[in-house]
Amino acid sequence: MTELIKNKSFFLLAGPCVVESEKICLDIAEHIKSVTDQLNIPYVFKASFEKANRTSLDSFTTIGREKSLKILQKVGRTFDVKTITDIHTAEQAGLAAEYVDMLQIPAFLFRQTELLIAAGKTGLPVNIKKGQFSGPKAMQHAAEKVLSTQNNNIMLTERGNSFGYSDLVVDFRNITKMKAFGYPVVMDVTHALQKPNAGAVTGGEPQMIETIAKAAIAVGADGLFIETHPNPSKALSDGANMLLLDRLEDLLKKLIQIKHAI
Repeated sequence: MTELIKNKSFFLLAGPCVVESEKICLDIAEHIKSVTDQLNIPYVFKASFEKANRTSLDSFTTIGREKSLKILQKVGRTFDVKTITDIHTAEQAGLAAEYVDMLQIPAFLFRQTELLIAAGKTGLPVNIKKGQFSGPKAMQHAAEKVLSTQNNNIMLTERGNSFGYSDLVVDFRNITKMKAFGYPVVMDVTHALQKPNAGAVTGGEPQMIETIAKAAIAVGADGLFIETHPNPSKALSDGANMLLLDRLEDLLKKLIQIKHAI
């Protein structure tokens, strides 16, 4: 994971929310890889091989577990990029580890001891998202569960805290407090702008992506997590809070200026 940390830059975890098709994943990865190579930003392709925590019973989950994982593997090999995907059960840790380079623990599941230990035992880097209902101190305990497997390749991710029934608020103090634990800290820009429990489909405020991303870099986030799509309105998951793919380059250039300034 050391290759992601550069003093003069930040790293980027980005891609569609879920594997929709081979073509969409390859197209998105190719575009982002081209932009990040030009800007010298370490890049990890992100997509979930399956979505388990959906709002509605009718929401899209997967095109098939093995099919999706093979697509993630192809993305990594085609563009020579690291790949990361969510896991939701301990059994999925070993399965996903055969195809991807990093594992991610969803925010709702960050307290699940068996899941964290299974992820740690794979030996892969583990990105743990902070629960919307928890403070930064809880993340130290989550990290220790992975660390108990002798795996210290850990990242922690801030993604906002629940505010009322259908809003999230980012407390940027959390980034500084979690960095004190000694792990790279990521800001999940797009999920922090969700409007959960707003109906059958989660809403969002994508117009605020630049605001959250700028603030995160300014306070010292090591990396950014951004879900992006060439046509968010057609995305099969979380389109309401995604960044339009064509706007990513301009955003990253602004963030580089902020990083250099501080």
